[in-house]
Amino acid sequence: MRFAAPTRPFLEATESATPAAIVLGAPLDLTECHRGGTREGPARVREASDVLESYSPVLRADLRDLPLADWGDVEFAADDMEDALDAIAGAFEQATGIGLPLMIGGEHTATIGGVRGALRRYPTLQVIHVDAHVDLRDEFGGRRLSHATVMRRVAEDVGFDRIAQYGIRSGTREEFEVARRCLFSGPSLRVDRSVLDRIHTRPVYLTIDIDVLDPSCAPGTGCPEPGGATFSELLGFVYSLRDLNVVAVDVMEVLPAADVNDITSIAAAKLIREAALLFAR
Repeated sequence: MRFAAPTRPFLEATESATPAAIVLGAPLDLTECHRGGTREGPARVREASDVLESYSPVLRADLRDLPLADWGDVEFAADDMEDALDAIAGAFEQATGIGLPLMIGGEHTATIGGVRGALRRYPTLQVIHVDAHVDLRDEFGGRRLSHATVMRRVAEDVGFDRIAQYGIRSGTREEFEVARRCLFSGPSLRVDRSVLDRIHTRPVYLTIDIDVLDPSCAPGTGCPEPGGATFSELLGFVYSLRDLNVVAVDVMEVLPAADVNDITSIAAAKLIREAALLFAR
């Protein structure tokens, strides 16, 4: 796989040959319907990470003690979605063989590639999807591969019964009908016992669209949806997954051009930091 070296690596990332966690950028920006510019997300989140400390007082853990690498941005043809998803899948297949991949987006469509790559390593992969939007359209604007169809394509790869959706508060009537086929789909940011029992020790891909946050907490995203979670509520949800076998994480849809004082990019960076410390083995 080919990677473009980051101008500024994520926080305490080093050149470790055997990292426990690996940061990957996916500067994908082909199908955004409201505001474009998510290709700038990975670079800006890396830059914003410099605001943070390497230490998490909640987890009592420090990135300085964790072998964390930043492989840079996955390289792909800027105007070819299939090439982009194939490249991202290859990067995830490679990364999951070494450590915990942590992808920064980029439009949410990149998650299709991430799931496909992780699925090659983990055939029983479960997907926890945290988002304001259901993302279960079969096509959007004549495209079957877009940020609005991402979970429909993921369902075709893993099955609806292996997808649990949280924070959902927007979608079409038809999407909400389709969502009934999922293991769970709703506005809650709490994983109930029945879902935990179903997932148990199976490998989990955690995908977070930053627009699950209320726009007051994350204005820098392409399709803001009022009525969302606070950052503390979202982070609490992530902490609640600590006993699951999370093998891959992404944080998507950061749009720096629409941000205010980098608060969205900093939120994404902190999610990446906490996920690295929480889930890297």
